[in-house]
Amino acid sequence: MLEPTATDAQRLRDADLPAFFRPQDAEAAGIPYGQLRRMEEAGLVAREGWGLYWQTDADITQHHSVAAVCARAPNAIVSLITALRVHDIGTQLGYGVWIAVPHGERAPSMDSVNLHVTRFSGPSLRYGVVDTEFEGVPAKITTPARTVVDCFRFRRRVGLEAALEAFDEVLLERKATPDEIWRAAEACRARYLVEPLLYDRAR
Repeated sequence: MLEPTATDAQRLRDADLPAFFRPQDAEAAGIPYGQLRRMEEAGLVAREGWGLYWQTDADITQHHSVAAVCARAPNAIVSLITALRVHDIGTQLGYGVWIAVPHGERAPSMDSVNLHVTRFSGPSLRYGVVDTEFEGVPAKITTPARTVVDCFRFRRRVGLEAALEAFDEVLLERKATPDEIWRAAEACRARYLVEPLLYDRAR
């Protein structure tokens, strides 16, 4: 292994890259591929599968795998069980990272992460989807209200128990209002899935 040079270390700091990045991100920040490979040999960065690197001195958080997936697939939307975990809703742990990608787009593939992929289209690609970041990596995630609705839409995958738990807790903890859940269900054409529950709540 090469010894890291002060120049390479400074160049990496000056580039201000997120924890995970692609070679094209590094090049856009002024680090050509040849220098990136030297940084890899010196241990300043490490390869996270094909076409993805991470900075070895970056702070690792509980959402490290989510950051890796969002760096690999910039159009992915963090959703369902992973969104529940990020929003601290319910008790569902769920193995791997749950994301949604647009219909017709190729799903990402990562050897180091167990991916659960669903497909969104039309308004469901936009409504209740907000910008965030994980370890400096730009990302998109469904809001609490939208996440609850999606859990009912994909209840065969996440389980009805998880959907019901999320519905109860998000209202109890005031992370979403009944009206927000109603509007998310309306946008996703899923009113019939949550209307009985919201009616019971209003009684």
